[in-house]
Amino acid sequence: MNGVVEATNNYVKRILRKVIDNNRYWHEKLPFALLVYRTTIRTSTRATPYFLVYGNEVVIPAEVEIPSLRIIPEAELSDAKWIQIQAENLELIDGRRINAMCNGQIYQNRIVRAFNKKVRLKNFSHGQLLKKIFLNQDESKGKVSPNWKTPYIVSRVMTGSALILAEIDGEVRPKSINSDSVKKYYI
Repeated sequence: MNGVVEATNNYVKRILRKVIDNNRYWHEKLPFALLVYRTTIRTSTRATPYFLVYGNEVVIPAEVEIPSLRIIPEAELSDAKWIQIQAENLELIDGRRINAMCNGQIYQNRIVRAFNKKVRLKNFSHGQLLKKIFLNQDESKGKVSPNWKTPYIVSRVMTGSALILAEIDGEVRPKSINSDSVKKYYI
C-alpha cells in the first residue's frame, strides 16, 4: 500500500510541475492537480479514480454554468425521474468496478509477461564451482579489494533459487544463499 501512495504522490508532483510557474504558489494549484489526477483514465483499470469511487464521471463547474450535451438531458428531468436514474446508476457501479478490477488484473498479467520475457534463469547443479559476489562492501576489506571470495562448490540446490554452498575443503556453510548473489566460476 505504501508503494501506491508514493506512486500517487509522484504523479501529483509531476502534474504540479507542469502547472506551476514558480514554486511559491504551488498550494493554490494543488486542487487543480488533484482534479486532473482523479479524472484521468488509468491504463490499468480503463477508468478514472473518480468514476470508481462515485460511479459517475465528474462534471466540471464550467459544464454547470454553460450546459453541455451531457448536462442538458439531466437538467430537463423532474426530481423523481433524476432520482430514479441515479438509483439505476448506483446498481451498475458494482459491475463497472468489477470490470475495472478485471482490467487491472489483465494489465498486471501483461506486465508480468513482459518482465518475464527478459528474465534469464540461472541453473545450478550439485558440485558446480561458483564465486560469491559481495553485494555490499561490509564483507569486503576496502574499495580496491576483490568483490568475490575463493570459489565455492554447490552442496545442495534448494527450491526458490536458494543454494547451500561448501568451501573447497568440503566444509558446508550453514546458511543458504540466494542464487542472485553468485556467479559461475570459470577455471
